[in-house]
Amino acid sequence: MQESSLEKTFRNQVQKNGGLAWKFISPSKRGVPDRIVLVPGGQAIFVEMKALGEPLEPLQKKRKTELEALGFQVYKIDSVDDIGQFIQEVFK
Repeated sequence: MQESSLEKTFRNQVQKNGGLAWKFISPSKRGVPDRIVLVPGGQAIFVEMKALGEPLEPLQKKRKTELEALGFQVYKIDSVDDIGQFIQEVFK
């Protein structure tokens, strides 16, 4: 599945479960995750969408580490199975 189709599926599944999956763009900071997911109860989670099997770039790994150091969860999603696991972990 292409990254754009996977992103659409992800966004729809998050919305079905009561959350928001907004596109996250930071013009002044490269390597930030693609999506910020807002979960009922005030939780924010960052998600990097990738094509199947594609690894995080070195700068993306750095941003992931920075966000995790601040206490945020950061997920890499590259398959429909990953989407299902994310939904189970975050919304159930």
